[in-house]
Amino acid sequence: MLITGGGVETTLIFHRGIELPHFASFEVLKDEAGLEALRSYEVPFLELARRHRIGAIIDTVTWRANEDWATLLGYSREGLAEVIRKAVEFARGLKAEYETEDTPILISGCLGPRDDDYDPHTLMSADAAERYHALEIGMFADVGVDLLAALTLTYPAEAIGFVRAAERAGIPISISFTVETDGRLPTGGELREAIEEVDAETDGAAAYFMVNCAHPSHFSAVLDDGGAWRQRIHGVRPNASKKSHEELDASDDLDEGDPAEWGADYAALGPLLPNLSLVGGCCGTDHRHVGEAFARLLDRGTGARPAPPAPTHEG
Repeated sequence: MLITGGGVETTLIFHRGIELPHFASFEVLKDEAGLEALRSYEVPFLELARRHRIGAIIDTVTWRANEDWATLLGYSREGLAEVIRKAVEFARGLKAEYETEDTPILISGCLGPRDDDYDPHTLMSADAAERYHALEIGMFADVGVDLLAALTLTYPAEAIGFVRAAERAGIPISISFTVETDGRLPTGGELREAIEEVDAETDGAAAYFMVNCAHPSHFSAVLDDGGAWRQRIHGVRPNASKKSHEELDASDDLDEGDPAEWGADYAALGPLLPNLSLVGGCCGTDHRHVGEAFARLLDRGTGARPAPPAPTHEG
């Protein structure tokens, strides 16, 4: 079992009061106040992993760090490379501070889609996606990360491009799709078909698949249909809210739901996903949600080591 993060952007915006143009969390790398806010977000997840003596994955704050979004935010290619370098260095600092023999920590280069993750308008072919995303993947290769994670993808061709570019760069990559309230991708395809297509077109080169940026209730029925494809899903990072993507886009307030209820909904996915091993969240979630989910999965029996008892005053 591994623990990873939650909704870094929503935490920074709504709990830390930081403005993130175009939801670009890498903007916090600009100054000490931003770095301290990012640290205060990351540390509770790492402490949770240490308390349970399991591994953790630190995602770099680079979900928007590709050329189109960087240009929109006023960054050159050199500036984009510097963003990625700073993000990886920050993650390395946390790893050095919190990694133990019982809690190994991996640094994951976080990648995002070229277009909008809720309502994409421009779709690429797999070849075009490979060429496009090779830029930021090459930048991660230059500074070094343990793996890559492409999150909130909306159609298979872009995922195929990501996998091919990562394979050429020699870095393992996971692919995470987002779905709507009906369990289908924003572009209309089925989750099962998307995973099977990516595997077929890349000879199964993706390290594993995830589902993120949707509430567990949005895709539990899809998983309940069965099929061997579910074995390729090793991680789930759901939203806190049951609202649709359209409703969330139009909302000015954070819907963080109830962490305990969310944790129970998350744990209910366990029997449907035989290889579920990466526990995390997405929009609206933080360490409270992930802690609730992990505790319930632990109760179901996951192979993770139980947390040691709290120290007493007598030592």
